[in-house]
This record gives sequence, C-alpha cells and structure tokens, in this order.
Amino acid sequence: MVYYHYMNHTIKMIVSDLDGTLLRSDKTISGYTKDVLEKCRNTGIKVVYATARGASTDRVIPSELFDGRVTSNGAAAYAGVNRVYNRSIPCMTARPILLACDRRGLKTASEASGMHYSNFSVSDVWPGFDNFEIVDFRVHDKDAVKLYTVINNNDDIEFIDKLLPDDLYLSVSSDALGMIMHKEATKSKAVAELARNWNIMPNEIAAFGDEQNDIDMLIYAGIGVAMQNALDEVKAVANAICPSNDEDGVAAWIAKNVLR
Repeated sequence: MVYYHYMNHTIKMIVSDLDGTLLRSDKTISGYTKDVLEKCRNTGIKVVYATARGASTDRVIPSELFDGRVTSNGAAAYAGVNRVYNRSIPCMTARPILLACDRRGLKTASEASGMHYSNFSVSDVWPGFDNFEIVDFRVHDKDAVKLYTVINNNDDIEFIDKLLPDDLYLSVSSDALGMIMHKEATKSKAVAELARNWNIMPNEIAAFGDEQNDIDMLIYAGIGVAMQNALDEVKAVANAICPSNDEDGVAAWIAKNVLR
C-alpha cells in the first residue's frame, strides 16, 4: 500500500458528506470525482461517505465507490456489508415524541429499515420519494434509526427539545428539517468505529463537510476540510477550505494534497 502525507499527517482514510459536499447541486457525482476516489482506493486509502440520508442514499451514489458508509447522521455504520455501529431509538422512546409532534400539527416521521413511517405524504414535500407509509403513531411499534419533522419556527425547536430524554438530541439542517437522534448517533462516533475496525488513527483521516451536522466529524478528523459553500460555523472549525461542491471541491483537494 502507498499512503500520502499532508501537513505531517499520513492519510489512510477519506470521509465525505454527500449533499452539498461530494454531490453536486443536481445530486450527481462527476466522472472526475469517481476517478479520484478510485485512485485513492487503489493506493490503499479507505473511502467512506457519511450522510444524514438513510435508504435513499443508494439512489444518488454508487456504493461500489466506497469501502464504508455512515448513514442516518451516524445512527449506523457499515464496513463493506458488515454493520459495525448501531445507535437506534427504541419504539417505546420514540412513540411519545411522535405523538406529541403529531398533536402539534408537525409533519413527522420515523425511519426504520429503509422505510419512512409518517403522518403526512412524504412525496408532497420531497417529490419522487415514495418509500413511506402513513401510520397511526399510537400503534407504531418499530425502532427507529432517526425521527424527523419539518420545522416551521423556533418555537417548534423549543417544543421538541423539551420532549427529548437525555440520550436523544435534535439537529436542524439549513432546509428546516429537524432530525432527532440518539446522542451517540453522530458522524464522528460512527466514523471512529470504522477507523477502529481498520486500525486507522484519527490523525490519519481527512474529512469533508458543509453543514452543522458535519462539524463534529471535521473536528474529530486529523484534517477537517470545509467546502467553499459551507456554513460559516463549519469553516470556522476546518483546517482547510476547498472549492464548492459544484466545482468538485472534494476531488480537487484530494488530487492536489493527497494524490499529488
């Protein structure tokens, strides 16, 4: 194997967020980016994606490009086909939260085993998304990798925060999607488990992101790289800034600094 160095770090693992990072705005991945990722793998560098997406990920990204994946914002991690990390929410914990959000009139859902169990037509909010089932939360009995709700205002955020037990947290994305997760379901903890599985140290990892839920991962990695299109708070914790997602920023940074 051949490993490459950047800022006195030996890079053995590349981890990238998807939306707004590895994927272009039209949700595609360029041929150039595919080639760069393949070159990384050919040199022995592990390539991983870490996304808030769940089962929908396979629709936008070819899994054969990656050695591992982190899904549902860190609720699960896979090394190849093997699940090495699992932080789901038991149905008995999820049910009162779902019911309270439903009574408030919030569009709410529970994601489990690739299916979205909701109180609304998910395809009306995200056209083309058909992997959902409208259910009565009073009898919903499935553990969830995450719960989510469409946030209308700050009052909704405060309302949900008060519902959550100590082991759950709320993360709100820039498009007003509130994700309720186990506190150990974070990208950094899931990436750390993959790294342990491959005997890779944090300072041997380069991570890329653009959103608030990428911050912990960028801090954990030896090299944290923010996209040019990233939020200011993401750029503030990064070691480096790369071009935007529509300029193949991840691949451009890797080509210049890792595969040089």
